[in-house]
Parts: sequence; C-alpha cells; structure tokens
Amino acid sequence: MATRIQLSIRNSLWLLSSPLHPINTKGLHNLKNRLCFRSNPISSSSSRRALYCTCTSSNLPATEPYVITTPLYYVNAPPHMGSAYTTIAADAIARFQRLLGKKVIFITGTDEHGEKIATAAAACGSSPNGHCDVISQAYKALWEDLDIAYDKFIRTTNPRHEAIVKEFYLRVLANGDIYRADYDGLYCVNCEEYKVDEKELLDSNCCPIHLKPCVARKEDNYFFALSKYQKKLEETLEQNPDFVQPSSRLNEVQGWVKSGLRDFSISRASVDWGIRVPNEDKQTIYVWFDALLGYISALMEEKGQTTLQTAVSSGWPASLHLIGKDILRFHAVYWPAMLMSAGLSLPKIVFGHGFLTKDGMKMGKSLGNTLEPNDLVQRFGSDGVRYFFLREVEFGDDGDYSEDRFINIVNAHLANTIGNLLNRTLGLLKKNCQSTLVVDSTIAAEGNAFKDTVEKLVEKARFQYENLSLSSACEAVLEIGNAGNLYINEHAPWSLFKQGGAASEAAAKDLVIILEAMRIIAIALSAITPSLCKRIYTQLGYSEDQFNAATWDDTKWGGLKGGQIMAQPKPIFARIEIQMEGEDEGDLKKKASKKKERIPQAQTQSLAEA
Repeated sequence: MATRIQLSIRNSLWLLSSPLHPINTKGLHNLKNRLCFRSNPISSSSSRRALYCTCTSSNLPATEPYVITTPLYYVNAPPHMGSAYTTIAADAIARFQRLLGKKVIFITGTDEHGEKIATAAAACGSSPNGHCDVISQAYKALWEDLDIAYDKFIRTTNPRHEAIVKEFYLRVLANGDIYRADYDGLYCVNCEEYKVDEKELLDSNCCPIHLKPCVARKEDNYFFALSKYQKKLEETLEQNPDFVQPSSRLNEVQGWVKSGLRDFSISRASVDWGIRVPNEDKQTIYVWFDALLGYISALMEEKGQTTLQTAVSSGWPASLHLIGKDILRFHAVYWPAMLMSAGLSLPKIVFGHGFLTKDGMKMGKSLGNTLEPNDLVQRFGSDGVRYFFLREVEFGDDGDYSEDRFINIVNAHLANTIGNLLNRTLGLLKKNCQSTLVVDSTIAAEGNAFKDTVEKLVEKARFQYENLSLSSACEAVLEIGNAGNLYINEHAPWSLFKQGGAASEAAAKDLVIILEAMRIIAIALSAITPSLCKRIYTQLGYSEDQFNAATWDDTKWGGLKGGQIMAQPKPIFARIEIQMEGEDEGDLKKKASKKKERIPQAQTQSLAEA
C-alpha cells in the first residue's frame, strides 16, 4: 500500500510523521529536461521591512511587480466570511502597495475541479460546468460589493490554465519526480483525502471532520516524490526565516518537515471532473496539484502565448501568498517542493492568517451560527465590514465576530471619530468662511505641534502597513482622528469666531488644520475603507479622479491650498441603528437622538454652532 499524503482544507493539522508504507512501483518515468527556467531559490533578506515592501528593496529591479494572491476558493459552496476575510486583507495590502507607486498584480480566483465539485453539482441538478459558473460568479459579485480591486481572476477550468498545468506536470515528470504506484485504503470523499493514519478516524471509520464513514478504495495513482526534497526544504526554512509568517506558522512547518516527508498522490483514477494526466485517459490530476498552479497561470496576458515560461516571465515569483492557516501545508511544503522540481523560484512570503469565530464559538451550519458576508455587506456596508475585520482581528491571529462589538466599533471609529470630525468642521467652515479655506494648510500649521503629531502617526501607519500589521495601521490612522477631535475641542473655534478679529483669524486657521488632517486620513485609510475615504476626499473639494490618483506621498502635510472651496457638509458614514422587533423608523430616530445627547458637551456645542 503506497503512502498517500493529501490533506483537506479542514484537516491540515494531521502530522507527517506516520511511518512510510512500501510502494509498489509500476514504472519510473525519466524524460530529458528540455525547458529552461530561472533556477530556484527564495530571495532572502536581512530586513523584514524590505521583505514586506518590495518596492523599497535595492535588490529588486524597479519594474518588478508586487504580486499578491489569495487562495483559489473551492466552489463546492458559495463564499463564506472566511474567504471574504482573506480577500479583504489581500485587497488592503494591494491598495497600500499601489499607494507606494508599485505595479501590483492582485490575483484571486476559484478552484473548480475535483470529486466534491461534481457531487455538489449533481446534488443541485446541475452539470459541473454550470455549477462552477454560478459559484464563481457569486465570488465575483461579493468581491465587487466589498470593493475588492483585483487584477486577475483565474478559474481552474480555464483552458489556458489547463495547458499550464499539463506543461508543469511534464516538467516535473522529466525531472524524475513522478512515478506510478498502487494505493489501497480508506478515503473521505468530503476531504478528498486518503486517510493514511487510521488512528485519526472515529468509530466505524468515520471522518472526524465530516462525521461520515470513509470508503475503501484501491487504485493506482501517480505520486510526487516529495521525500526527495526533505533536505532542500529544511535548508530553505532555516536560511529564510521570513518565508513562512508569522513565526508560529514557521515553527509548525519546520515541525512537519523535520518529522519526515512522504510522497503523495497527484492523480485520481476514480475522478472524472478534472484535468487529464498527459497521455493518460483514466487519470485526472489531483485538485491541489492543479489549483496551486493558478498563481502562475493567472499571470498570463489574455492575448499572450500559453506557455509556462510566458506566465513565469509575467511576474513570478509571487511577493506574497496570503492564506488561511488550514491550508498552510499545501503552500509551505507541497508547493515549494513542486516548484523546486520544476526549477522555478519560490514565492517570497507565505502568510497564514488565523480563523474567525462568532461570539467565541466556531462557526458551523449545524450550530446555526454561520456568518454570511453578503448579509453583513447588505446590512452594514462594505466600509464597516472591511474596517471591523481588519481593525479588530490582529492579522495572523484568530479573531472573533460579535454583532454588538461590530456596531460599537464601527459607530465609534467611523461615524464618530472620523465622520463627525469632518462634518462639524465643514459646518463651521460653511457658516463662518463660506466653505472656503483662508490660507494654505502649510501656513496655517506654522509652529503648531499638531502638524508634528500627524506626521509621526502617518509614518507609524506606513510602518505597520509594510509589516502587514493591518490592525495597528488602522489604529495609527484613527489616532489622527482622535488628535483632531481633541484639538478642535480644546481650541473651540466656534467661540473664537464670535470674538472676531485675530481670534476669528486663528479659528479659520484651525479649521484648515483639521481639514488637512482629514485629507491625510482619507489617503492613509483608503487601503482599508476605500469608499468612505473617497467620500471624505470629495467633500474636501477634490474629484474622484484626484482621489484615485493619490499616492502615499500625498500624506505629507501641505495639500490643501488657500481659496480651495469645500463641498457642503454631509455625513459620510451613517451610524448603525439596529431595528428591534416591533420598532418602526420613528423609534429608530428617537434612539439616534438619545445617543446624540450623550456626546461630550464641547462636541455638542460645536455641532449646534455649526
């Protein structure tokens, strides 16, 4: 019985330390290598910062793109909050890199082959192709609703992807790393995995994940010689400690590798829905061996040549693979070994983030506590959803969703700290300055410590973005808003305007200072809440085209100019009010009014005076 290592997404904690079973080989293919690719290794760096922000690395050519990928999501079911979270985070990182002036290639897509897809399609009375079309479109629609600005959406049913998979397969075959062998054992259809270690099964040979009996299967497959790359992987992880992040994931991967790698099956004899093994009518390529190559096939231009070399030369290696920790083994063990076998460079970073829970409990349909991203977007908007999950979940760690906390955080940060600061400042400007700035923001802030505070917080936000600390980046930008609210409350421009003369002139300058801080917030937070920040920018008198053209350099103080006319004040983020059963819209307005009464006195006065 041949050893088979083939882990499902939800079973990635299974260790690689089980004893190796003998393999009955039927033949070993060894074709001559006729293709030429860049030789392996991962790029190393002594600077963590340079690794995260490749545009600042002196070792990289200026034209090298920043390639970031999400997993290719399995289309057995519609998108869930876990996949949405990964994609929101990837989008924020991609947007930040674009602000830095980097050419970004943001890749996402869907994994559409495998037995489970065919089963899901049949259950819906659909063909596999039809099922994949529907679910893939559901992902695209959700990404649009969440303001996901991807550059490439790859589907593994794309014929050009299939051509790349077959060429890669032949490349690995030519290197002597694919052979044929028998497998005889228990198989979980839902995991699409052979259960090599039967000790992990429950009574009656039930899968511990799906609680369904595994079925006995015997078939001959093609295997990839993963064990051949044991030493190379150990050396790679040792010499490039930033390759797998965060550090807890690196330790996990090193443990798997050191415990001993075993060859795994890369074909199926009993699965029709997949890419055929070259020159084989009865074997399809294993879904993971197929899907991982989507990161490369996605790089091809639409009208370019369909060759592995063309795809590789269009942006490989990836700067960052962003994944959930449950598929870490595939990306940090299998994928690097496959690339080594084909003579291709390894991705620079594999980052495994944590899981999401709801109210402290693991989510599941059986528990009735699943979190549907479409529902959240419809109820709270894309800005609120994006902000909460990126601000409240420390990137890399597990995170919890609570509706009460969601509402409290989003209302406090986006509606109050940022939205209210802009609205009341523009209101004062309209009333006292005809919505026109009296001086340049540089002149208004001369000798003012507030400007120094903002500049330090902007630099802090950039550092956190570069290090993938998205929550800390949000916090740094929010601190600018907090500082702005403190400043305007202490200076009380509504009172200074009443005094006239020099006091009125000082008040007008104070408004310019606060609005300049709001302009900087709009750019610095745009990677997290793009729609909200566009609304801020347009209220400051800019066009949408100017917002879209903004770069991180525009976070430098001095953007607003004297004579610039601001838009009419309008709330940029409405507070979330939950309508309880039996309440009507009038009740909601009364609740909102009572909450306004709890605003601090100085802030209430400014609103009344505006």
